[in-house]
Amino acid sequence: MSIQTVGIVGAGTMGNGIAQVAAVAGLKVVMIDVTDAALEKGIATLTNSLARLVSKDKLDAALRDAAIARIETSTDYARLAEADIVIEAATENTELKQRILKQIEAAARPDAIIATNTSSISITALGATLAEPGRFIGMHFFNPVPLLPLVEVIRGVRTSDETAATVRALTETLDKSPIGVRNSPGFVVNRILVPMINEAFFVLYEGIATAEEIDAGMKLGANHPIGPLALADLIGLDVCLSVMDVLYRDFADSKYRACPMLREYVAAGRLGRKTRQGVYRYE
Repeated sequence: MSIQTVGIVGAGTMGNGIAQVAAVAGLKVVMIDVTDAALEKGIATLTNSLARLVSKDKLDAALRDAAIARIETSTDYARLAEADIVIEAATENTELKQRILKQIEAAARPDAIIATNTSSISITALGATLAEPGRFIGMHFFNPVPLLPLVEVIRGVRTSDETAATVRALTETLDKSPIGVRNSPGFVVNRILVPMINEAFFVLYEGIATAEEIDAGMKLGANHPIGPLALADLIGLDVCLSVMDVLYRDFADSKYRACPMLREYVAAGRLGRKTRQGVYRYE
């Protein structure tokens, strides 16, 4: 299958980022969300992102304008009928994703691929929600989508070879680098990364060092470009907590227990950059 039109459900951080890279790659985009306000915010975010690329001479202004023109927004799932692939990019919540996937399947063409951008939830389990799980696959982009080149392409037990091959080709069309991943909690990157972030929270929680010192230690001693606590703020503390909870539940291993401080910050609404306060405060 040749992908010409990409449907995206969710206009948040990941959804509008995927919309941006798809439109820049010359594909038509249909972005769906529950409210016009959410869609307007998503378009504003990606427009500002494109403007920054133009200001840094990384994108031509004419290409920016053409990309924006390729993006259609709607609150009506019926608009997904023309999409060759629909990517679900909603909040990391199993029940919510299952509900959205059923709505996508009802609206999409029978031959359209359905993908999820989940960062940790089982692709096999989500695929079981659908009548035809062979056309379902994980397509995990990383935040910020326009800048990070990796996409984890995750096959469920029943994902077809054709679906996997088409999605790998699409990933390359988007100028991203795919890695093939077998379905497992947290997949590859988050299985390694988020427990490290969680351990940094334990070090902070136990008063071993300040947040600044922890981040400086990992930057200067491990050559990380950003400290784990600052990275948690960028990812979103709620997302980090969701991943830890999935790992803890699915592996039934206490080493994946979320740090109480991480849980407290999420309960307090300190989610990181998107709420202007997480481990650090942002103006």
